[in-house]
Amino acid sequence: MDFDQPIDRRGSLSEKWDDTEGRYGVSTDDGIAMWVADTDFASPECIQDAVRKMLDHGVYGYLGRDAERQYRAAICWWMQTRHNWSVDPAAIFTATGLGNGVGMVLDAFTKPGDGVVLFTPVYHSFARITRAAGRKVVECPLVNENGRYKMDFDAYDAILDGSEKIVIFCSPHNPGGAVWTKDEQRQLVAFCRKHDLLLVADEIHHDLVMPGHQHIPMPLAAPDCDDILIMLTAPSKTFNIAGTHTGNVIIPNPGLRATYAARSTALNLSSNSFGTTMTTAAYSPEGAAWVDELVPYLNANRIAFEDGLARIPGVKPMRLQATYLSWIDFTDTGMSTDEVKSRINKTARIAPNYGETFGLGGEGFMRFNLGTTRANIDKAVARLQDAFSDLQ
Repeated sequence: MDFDQPIDRRGSLSEKWDDTEGRYGVSTDDGIAMWVADTDFASPECIQDAVRKMLDHGVYGYLGRDAERQYRAAICWWMQTRHNWSVDPAAIFTATGLGNGVGMVLDAFTKPGDGVVLFTPVYHSFARITRAAGRKVVECPLVNENGRYKMDFDAYDAILDGSEKIVIFCSPHNPGGAVWTKDEQRQLVAFCRKHDLLLVADEIHHDLVMPGHQHIPMPLAAPDCDDILIMLTAPSKTFNIAGTHTGNVIIPNPGLRATYAARSTALNLSSNSFGTTMTTAAYSPEGAAWVDELVPYLNANRIAFEDGLARIPGVKPMRLQATYLSWIDFTDTGMSTDEVKSRINKTARIAPNYGETFGLGGEGFMRFNLGTTRANIDKAVARLQDAFSDLQ
């Protein structure tokens, strides 16, 4: 795969590229979109072939049971082969994307007014979905320790008031890029048991781990947590098929599974043919080979971007261990957040995510999407260095 091959997404109804002017004041003509978490790469040929086969057939009817079996088998194969995690096919439910999966979990296992624990800063949709569901967001700030986030469970004990029912845990972490250790995950499980909390582990970025780091799925890090665990995974970030809105809710415990299944049936949720077909094609040896080419490319982008921004006085990249989302601290520039935004949006003509949208601890940070061509990364670095040249 030639990841350097540019694909012009402007005018394709892309949220990431076509909405930059309305949201950030960054022209779609010469701006660089680095916010929405999809990439600018074509999906692997195995997925393209599967979609072409559907197109050639020309009939887009309901999929049968064999398609569902193949879909679940592909998920199980991927988790076993890539993550050493053995998944029971009966534990797999399909969500309309993991945002829907979060909403479904809240609907099935909580009631209005219940607290939902988030370790912030964290993926902004968690809080948005929680509040929209009438649940209470309980923010437990992460600690930035030498450029990596850590959890402070002693501090969190004092924050909780007993109304909390669920923890939503982002692993690997978005936006900080941390790959959580086995010990950290076990401490989290102990915290959940102490406070009688259901643990929802969003591992959507688990395939995109930088060289030198290893992601450990929660069921392997803490094998005794199945009775309180709900896993969220998806092929969307890995293979750039987020538009299919297809994700996996994997529930090891039969009791929790039955509760979730009842709500899913009541809402008549089911998978769509495109998402099912593309996922089945992606979770394959061909898909695995493509990911093995993608990750080194993303890592090279990471190095170029982090090193380039680290040359700007007062700008501190959080060295990401996973994901393609770079978390940059601008607080030591001495500038207000508005000034930093102005220089990035208006001078550099770049649209990133604003840090404060990720909750407590995100103030003064920006999140930049590195899932693009190296040429775009180099252009972004040059523009940012120029926008802050008076600091050099």
